[in-house]
Amino acid sequence: MSASGGAKAIVAALAANLAIAASKFVAFLFSGSSSMLAEAVHSLADSGNQALLLIGGKKAQREATPQHPFGYGRERYIYAFLVSIVLFSVGGMFAVYEGYEKIKHPHELEHWYWPVGVLVFAIIAEGFSFRTAIKESNQLRGKLTWSQFIKRAKAPELPVVLLEDFGALIGLVLALLGVGLTLGTGDGVWDGIGTLCIGLLLIAIAIVLALETKSLLLGEAAGADEVAKIEQAVVDGDTVTGLIHMRTLHLGPEELLVAAKIAVQHDDTAAEVARAINEAEARIRAAVPIARVIYLEPDIYSESEAAKGADPEATPGGPTPNPTPGH
Repeated sequence: MSASGGAKAIVAALAANLAIAASKFVAFLFSGSSSMLAEAVHSLADSGNQALLLIGGKKAQREATPQHPFGYGRERYIYAFLVSIVLFSVGGMFAVYEGYEKIKHPHELEHWYWPVGVLVFAIIAEGFSFRTAIKESNQLRGKLTWSQFIKRAKAPELPVVLLEDFGALIGLVLALLGVGLTLGTGDGVWDGIGTLCIGLLLIAIAIVLALETKSLLLGEAAGADEVAKIEQAVVDGDTVTGLIHMRTLHLGPEELLVAAKIAVQHDDTAAEVARAINEAEARIRAAVPIARVIYLEPDIYSESEAAKGADPEATPGGPTPNPTPGH
């Protein structure tokens, strides 16, 4: 997996969640806390999710085949979508069920120091994992807000780890609050309420992840900055006089398909047009290295042709065709 895939953040989250899951199961066995059981299952599900992300990253590196000529880059999107399903079903729905049962049949906590100690340990471990994810994300986030980064990121791993770790930290606080209120009031219903809140939180995060990864699976265009760079790189003002229309599509987080109709001189020879296309492709790859697959169709510029292929990706201020007479 590439650096932008956040492999370091995934490994850090996997190590933290395995240790936390084991400690939570031990705390549940000694205390009988449903919050602890829900949190243990949550951490176990998170560990499985990180394993899925690593598997997806590995499978995405396979070479293209005749059956899959554009490669396997979207494997990472598929496995990220599976993560949202696991988080929803194994994490969220289980916690909701466990919380409901505990509210109906509350009981006092035994050996309260076990869940409290484990929760404190888990908050520290999850905080370390969350810090690593933030550090890795900041290398790519630039000036984007966190919500914009999660929405626009083409590599799904970092947004997944960020949301999982954020949800885990909030869930741990809710579990600690539920345990604390149970100990303070002697009423086990609070432990169940804490568990129920954890489940609802996980379901909300899973829905956000599912919506974002669904968009990536359907196929997203390049970002506005990349589109602008490609538009500027295509036109040289000599043999390529303008960009009639263009489409881009992410084949994977680091693989971009570019298809464009370009305007050339009406009296250029076939050899000159072929050279112009090759040079335009080289300029595009230099401007946007992830543009791996490029298809350029030469044509003579006309207003009607440009209107038919009007590009919804076009950005204000980008290069415009040069409709000089005879072109």
